Amino acid sequence: MSGSPYDDDRPAPVGADAVLAGLDPEQRAVATALHGPVCVLAGAGTGKTRAITHRIAYGVRSGVYQPQQVLAVTFTARAAGEMRGRLRELGAEGVQARTFHSAALRQLQYFWPRAVGGEVPRLLERKVQLVAEAAGRCGLRVQRTELRDLTGEIEWAKVTQIVPDDYAAAVLKAGREAPRDPAEIARVYATYEQTKRDRGVIDFEDVLLLTAAILEDRPEIADRVRAQYRHFTVDEYQDVSPLQQRLLDQWTGPGASLCVVGDASQTIYSFTGATPDYLLNFRTRHPGATVVKLVRDYRSTPQVVHLANGLLAQARGQAAQHRLELVSQREAGPEPVYVEYADEPTEAESTAHRIKDLLALPAERGGCRASEIAVLFRTNGMSEVYEQALADLGISYQLKGAERFFERPEVREAGVLLKGAARAGSDPLTADAPDLASQVRAVLATRGFTATPPGGSGAVRERWESLAALVRLAEEFEATRHKAGESGDLSAYVAELDARAAAQHAPAVEGVTLASLHAAKGLEWDAVFLVGLTEGTMPIIYAKTDEQVEEERRLLYVGVTRARRNLSLSWSLSRSPGGRASRKPTRFLDGLRPGSGAPGSRSGARGGRGGVEFGEGRPAARKARGPLKCRVCDRTLTEAVERKLRRCESCPSSMDEALFERLREWRAGQAKKQGAPAYVVFTDATLMAIAEDVPANERELAVISGVGAMKLDKYGAAVLSLCAGEEPEADSEEAPDDTSDEPA
Repeated sequence: MSGSPYDDDRPAPVGADAVLAGLDPEQRAVATALHGPVCVLAGAGTGKTRAITHRIAYGVRSGVYQPQQVLAVTFTARAAGEMRGRLRELGAEGVQARTFHSAALRQLQYFWPRAVGGEVPRLLERKVQLVAEAAGRCGLRVQRTELRDLTGEIEWAKVTQIVPDDYAAAVLKAGREAPRDPAEIARVYATYEQTKRDRGVIDFEDVLLLTAAILEDRPEIADRVRAQYRHFTVDEYQDVSPLQQRLLDQWTGPGASLCVVGDASQTIYSFTGATPDYLLNFRTRHPGATVVKLVRDYRSTPQVVHLANGLLAQARGQAAQHRLELVSQREAGPEPVYVEYADEPTEAESTAHRIKDLLALPAERGGCRASEIAVLFRTNGMSEVYEQALADLGISYQLKGAERFFERPEVREAGVLLKGAARAGSDPLTADAPDLASQVRAVLATRGFTATPPGGSGAVRERWESLAALVRLAEEFEATRHKAGESGDLSAYVAELDARAAAQHAPAVEGVTLASLHAAKGLEWDAVFLVGLTEGTMPIIYAKTDEQVEEERRLLYVGVTRARRNLSLSWSLSRSPGGRASRKPTRFLDGLRPGSGAPGSRSGARGGRGGVEFGEGRPAARKARGPLKCRVCDRTLTEAVERKLRRCESCPSSMDEALFERLREWRAGQAKKQGAPAYVVFTDATLMAIAEDVPANERELAVISGVGAMKLDKYGAAVLSLCAGEEPEADSEEAPDDTSDEPA
């Protein structure tokens, strides 16, 4: 459904002035600003592609531009193809619309023989194999999934123009979490570069580096390029990297006309080296630039736009200072729906049922086709439960930006191992495991699976998420079979996996889209379901710095602005059915969703299956009576740390990881003030217990092992403030005078 005639797909008339027909005043200002520098700040859904293609077409049709002297640069081949198609419809054939790499490669192939001599080195299509070889030469054993992360680090270093010798220091300065020891990565990086030189091959980053270097070193070649292209347009300019900007500077030179288009609030690829700094500082570099803001949103209803604006209103940092306040041009629609669920399976099943209801409704009553519905999540590891929920209801779907769950290499490999263990019957791996989930964990441990996730993001974390999903499936499968009075052994579980895989491989032509928030960039749907919006997932647990957290906020903003009309935001209080309801909805919705306090406050919310009921209630902590049993597997606990946590160390944790990190930071401050070791304030085990129970008052805090009367009096108010998501008031600087209830 189109929100406005300004943003439809019909070609405009091709006369010079007729090209301007149908543009709104701001779009028209863009189209008629033919002489750069021009900076277009374009919010989501404001018709930026329409504006810049009409600008190019108006320049061509009016005779100001020669088509062969225009280069439009995009970041994806899909976007370049769309731009070429629109320009062709507008009568601007002959204009070049290419990605940075495509444009640079053409120039490199043309100028290499005269600048360097001989043929251009062979382009390495996939660098992973060479990275693996480089790691081996460095004496490092690298798992297959680690190779993707190593490759990503090398790509980041190259686009940010960091040489191997400077990599370790650059990672530290950037606050970047490297997938392994930075010194080891630097060695692999250096060896990879040397291996390429030895074999006479180049990678995609080299294409940009070498083209820029030739233009810098050979002024006569740079002059030829600048004589060829006089007018440049760069789309998605907030995503440009330092290397791309270096090349762009060589292309444009002192006399070219440059138009850039972007939105700092949609910067979500900083981890790849993208930076909004060039967009935000454009007027500083080009003092006489024309700046046009596009804020009329033709995509989304006023209700969706209001939420999007509210998200950005709470943002911090430089990008937030340049946020665009969108103004919807569409008719009013339904309010965004906020739904709290008891657990993840219930969230997925209820979401699937709500999608089925939408599919059943006629269009005049708000119904949608399957291809106009999307379920968006933070990580690809979250897809399986939604794949299954849709498959159970016979709803076709397509997965964007990732392989289907059962097609992922680590899942296929795990399936083979589990089948082997099931056939063996008395496999020593699973002989001592007390339940199905333990058996699955034992089998997956042979491939590196651990009870706690690896640090950081990337392929290693994604692999862990996939294997963790298999463990969760085992827990849920066994619980379901137990309730039905049926056996839930490993053989039955393997059969269940085979059935799920078969159901999810049904061909899908007209299907609901499942995608990560990153993969959803640039797309839109009539109905969008944003799921899994809990602290630790949104923002993701490894977003440590303020800027990383702000990028997570922008990622949610991108998700919200994908919706044209129907928008649902949901979260679940626990991971598994019957689990402790310790999760909290994302802080980004504070002050925006019904029942939430202002940003920074963490009022509780209650809800059931499919319900939207909000209140201040919070589950009370449970006191142990008699022998202390594990809250997960019911085993009697004897170890001090396990008794403090009230669960086996190997059993799944329901800990609020974001709260745990806040408690650790607060504890570090207290210890520093007192000049005492951190454990004197509280041990890690006590902080973990607090983060699992999330006490709401002093009574609930007091029953946690390690919180004695003296510490309750001294630290209770601060800890409870942190548990409520608030900042504690200034603390006393006196050292604790009682540490008897804390084991060293």
